[in-house]
Amino acid sequence: MAHEFRLRVYYEDTDAGGVVYHANYLCFAERARSEALIDLGLSQTYLRESQGFLFMVRAAALDYRAPAFLEDELVVRTRVDLLGGARILMRQDICRGDQILVVCDITLVCVGTEGRAARVPDDIREKLATLKETAA
Repeated sequence: MAHEFRLRVYYEDTDAGGVVYHANYLCFAERARSEALIDLGLSQTYLRESQGFLFMVRAAALDYRAPAFLEDELVVRTRVDLLGGARILMRQDICRGDQILVVCDITLVCVGTEGRAARVPDDIREKLATLKETAA
């Protein structure tokens, strides 16, 4: 089931025209991913200190469909599309009401503290799997 993170667009998020600056959608997505992991008991601090690894962004593709504006209330829906050995594909939809404004396809990799790819442990994989969409 997708995780939902709510936010409001502030002046600092916008350009001179009151439209959300394109790079800030990456910040919104990052906050939402962090909150999703924290809600699963998988904060980056916990993973690094007790498990010896963390997740890093390997790739990000954004599809801008419509703009968001100053003071809009947005929801970022985060789900896991694929759980590989060391790779996780996430889809994050940034929405205003029922309208999808931006689609973010994010590839994360699990890396050890030395910076090399590491397999996602089974117990962590089980928690992440709760963010997968199931067919109705």
